Amino acid sequence: MANTIEYKGYIGSIEYSSEDKCFFGKLEMIDDLVTFESDNANDLEKNFHDSVDEYLQTCKELGREPQKVYKGVFNVRINPELHKKIYKEALKTGMSLNSFVQQTLANRVLKIHS
Repeated sequence: MANTIEYKGYIGSIEYSSEDKCFFGKLEMIDDLVTFESDNANDLEKNFHDSVDEYLQTCKELGREPQKVYKGVFNVRINPELHKKIYKEALKTGMSLNSFVQQTLANRVLKIHS
């Protein structure tokens, strides 16, 4: 299981520093740097929530939109032969490559989470 936490659609990574004896993390999947930490596991979630809330409030005060966690676009590098096979399967189904990949990934995720 990944060491992540989620709040208001934002995902935070969680790590532990044995040197500093504390938990720490940052918001993932955005360009802005938003961090949180705690010296105990009980306060970690609260500090994460506070960091997200402070980030959203700061963006509001600055008059700018907070970065969204998901934009719906990503690049995937795969073996050219696999690319060819996936495209061939998409053609067989009458779908664009994007639609085929999206449907295949959605089916996989739904299967895992059902």
